[in-house]
Amino acid sequence: MENSEAKHEARWERLYEDEDVEALPWYYPGLDPDFETALVKYEIDIGEVLDLCTGPGTQAMALADQGFSVTAMDIAGSAVEKACVKAREEGLDIVFHRDDILVSHLDRTFDVVFDRGCFHLFPRGKRKEYVPAVSRLIRPGGYLLLKCFSYLETRPEGPYRIAPDEIEDLFTSDFDVLAIEHTTFSGRNLTAPPKALFCVLRKR
Repeated sequence: MENSEAKHEARWERLYEDEDVEALPWYYPGLDPDFETALVKYEIDIGEVLDLCTGPGTQAMALADQGFSVTAMDIAGSAVEKACVKAREEGLDIVFHRDDILVSHLDRTFDVVFDRGCFHLFPRGKRKEYVPAVSRLIRPGGYLLLKCFSYLETRPEGPYRIAPDEIEDLFTSDFDVLAIEHTTFSGRNLTAPPKALFCVLRKR
């Protein structure tokens, strides 16, 4: 593993080891409203789903509670361990993996992949690697629901900002772009929700 990638992984590992996940800025106790709306709009109510960068595991648990067959992954083993404990306490059957989407060891495909804040963590070159990496995990006709920081967000901190034309340019090789909507990131600990893009992409 390259030194920069090792540092990236170690940073997330320390964060989830040291912090109470419910105090993290992006913690949201239920299913993100934009994902909830998309499930209804595109009549997605059953199937096998993958939650990328699951972090606190709240999105994975909300999806499992709705009856989806859920797999969740995160680069930080400490995040996976904490989310797994919480899911067991809630009586939810979720398959958790410590994994990196860019070099994933998963050897199966899913009906839907949920990305609430993973794509925008990568610099531009790595974002190009993300597209084929996530595409191979989605069945033809399946969906990628992706939420990322918007180019309209002006605060200095946070992940990379993404513009709609970059989504179009990167993803149209493998996906039909069904929607790119301006929205915000909800978080229990956020006083000013960051501006975001919510994207619905269907695998060809």
